[in-house]
Amino acid sequence: MPDRGLRSARAKVKIACLLSGNGTTMSALLYASRLPDCPYEIVLVAGNAPDAPGLAIAAAEGIATFARDHRGMERLAHEAVMEEALRASGADYVALCGYMRILTAGFVAGWEGQIINTHPSLLPKYKGLDTHARAIEAGDSHGGCSVHVVTAELDDGPLLGQAPVAIMPGDTPEALQKRVLLAEYQLYPRMLAEYVARPFSASWLLKQIRQRALALPESEERESHGAPGWRTGGKSGKFFAYFNDQHHGSEHVALLVKASSLDEVLGLVETAPETYFKPAYYAASGWVGIVLDRPGVDWQHVSDWLERSWRAVASKRLTALIEAADAF
Repeated sequence: MPDRGLRSARAKVKIACLLSGNGTTMSALLYASRLPDCPYEIVLVAGNAPDAPGLAIAAAEGIATFARDHRGMERLAHEAVMEEALRASGADYVALCGYMRILTAGFVAGWEGQIINTHPSLLPKYKGLDTHARAIEAGDSHGGCSVHVVTAELDDGPLLGQAPVAIMPGDTPEALQKRVLLAEYQLYPRMLAEYVARPFSASWLLKQIRQRALALPESEERESHGAPGWRTGGKSGKFFAYFNDQHHGSEHVALLVKASSLDEVLGLVETAPETYFKPAYYAASGWVGIVLDRPGVDWQHVSDWLERSWRAVASKRLTALIEAADAF
C-alpha cells in the first residue's frame, strides 16, 4: 500500500526542545527541520540555564526560547514552570537535547509517549554516565548512540533506532565521544521525524485499525473494492468497517463505519468537520468517515465507533457474546 498518509501538505508536528548547554544536538534537529519534507518544526527551545549557548543559537535562528534557572527551586516547582512553557508553545512532542535534569515520573506521565531522547551508548548497555569509557574498558568492538522514547526509568524507554560506531585501537573516551556525536547528529533527526510522522502514515494507521477491529468477536478481514475491510464471521457475515486510504477521491486516510442514518452522518460532519466527513458512495447507506491522519486522534473514540458499527450488523448470538464479556 503506498504510504500517501504522511503529512506532506499538512501543518508540521510541533517540537519543543529542552537543553542545558551548547545546543549542538538541538541544532541538528533544527537544521534538519528546515530540509524539504521534514514532518516537524521546532517551536520552542527551553532550558534550565539562562546563559546556555543553545538558547542563544535558537534565538538567532528565530526560534522562541524560555529559560528558568533550577537553582533555588524545588524540583516539582521547576518542572511546573517548564511544563507551563511547553504547553503554551503548543508542542506535540518534547525532544531532550542535553537536558541535565532527571525528569520525575509525574512529568513523564503527562507526556507519555511524547518525550524523545538520545543516549551515547548502544542501549541497553551503559545507561547513565561515562558510557564511552565503559565501552572501551569492556573491550567492546563498537560504541554508539541510541534514540528512545522516555519513560520514568532512566534510559529505559522503547528504542527507536541505533547507530554503532567502531572503537579504534588506542581509542580514548574523548576521541570516541567525538565520533559518536557525529553519528548522533545523523540519527536523532531521522528517528524523531519517523516517530512523529507515524500517526499520519497509512501503514501505521491501518495497523491500529486492524488490531482493534479483529479484537471484536468473530470478526475477520476481507478486501473490498481494493481496500481492507472487516466483517462479522461466517457465510452471512456483514461488513462493519472499511479502511480508506484516500480512495474514491477522498483526501483523507480514514475509517468508514456505520452510523444510524444519513441524517446522523450529516449532523456529525456539520458539528465536527475536522473529525468526520461524508464518504463518496457510502454515506447514502448511513456510513460516516472518521479522519485518522490528523493530530490528536482519540483511539478510544475510534474503538467505540468500531464496536458500535459491529453491533449494528452482528447477529444476536454475537452481540450476546460481547454483552456477556461486558458483564465481567
